Amino acid sequence: MKSKQFYYWLLTGLMSSFMFFAAWFAETHQAEFTGRMGFPPYFRVELTVAKILGGIVLLIPGIPARIKEWVYVGFCICMISALVAKIHSGYGFLEASQPGFSLAFFLLAIMLLNKVKRLPDFPKN
Repeated sequence: MKSKQFYYWLLTGLMSSFMFFAAWFAETHQAEFTGRMGFPPYFRVELTVAKILGGIVLLIPGIPARIKEWVYVGFCICMISALVAKIHSGYGFLEASQPGFSLAFFLLAIMLLNKVKRLPDFPKN
């Protein structure tokens, strides 16, 4: 159990750092990127705020696991959207596949969260 918890916090720290970096990079280097993808400028700001808040929520130990799970779901949706947008914007395979790799790590983090925090299943009707 201790090793799963260690790997959960390690992966959570890495993925939160990744989202903090992505938020910083989006605000400092990606103004033309969002235009190329066809997104309005305010959308970049919304994503930046969401990435920062989500990264903070994941790092605070006292926040309920169900909320952290939803933060991970939001990050997964963000990565799927980025993958689709990059594919349809004509990016090369390596550039377009980066969100897919991040998605795999987020899914692994969700699985570890469920093992470490022992989230109950949804009630069956």
